Amino acid sequence: MSTPVDLSYPFAGRWLVRNSPANRIPSHGTRLFATAYAIDFVPVTEVGRTAPITLGSFVKPEPAERFPGFGRPILAPVHGVIVATHDGELDHHAHRGLPSIRYALTQQRRAGAGWAALAGNHVLIEGRDAVLALCHLRQDSIMVRLGQEVQVGDELGSCGNSGNSTEPHVHVQALDNRDVDRAQALPITFNGSLPANGDVVHAQTRAAE
Repeated sequence: MSTPVDLSYPFAGRWLVRNSPANRIPSHGTRLFATAYAIDFVPVTEVGRTAPITLGSFVKPEPAERFPGFGRPILAPVHGVIVATHDGELDHHAHRGLPSIRYALTQQRRAGAGWAALAGNHVLIEGRDAVLALCHLRQDSIMVRLGQEVQVGDELGSCGNSGNSTEPHVHVQALDNRDVDRAQALPITFNGSLPANGDVVHAQTRAAE
């Protein structure tokens, strides 16, 4: 395995770690689209909770706006240049309980439509050591353009629920080139370490490199 690409956290506040490569590789159960070392962060409240689970949560989809981090700023985790953006995808309802099972059954169809269908609204940043993908952004929230240079902590867009997403979160992965269909996955760390599933990361600042 190559030396991990070290990143800053692409957010401030408290975020719950899911699908971490600290727990298993490939982290998302597949190596398709260079996702072997990808990681997900779910925004949570100050006490580390996502939207309260109600009886309705188990039987029907829920509006993305009900979740505490929907619309939180997503920040550049590296200094680099914007090499791709994709916006305009709808933020669909969140799926927990029985709806999450039904939603999972449609994942193969989304995968067959290609990486963009899985990633939803996203940004690619070409840094010194890798191309970074930040996915599932909120519809019409992307604030950067192709060719724009960004610094660590610059706002890219907002946390959303577009693409292959069961609730608002940000998906982060590193690739060895900008052609996602042919790229190889690269391992990543955040400020020198890799959080595990269930950890709640508290990023307090947007410190520059």
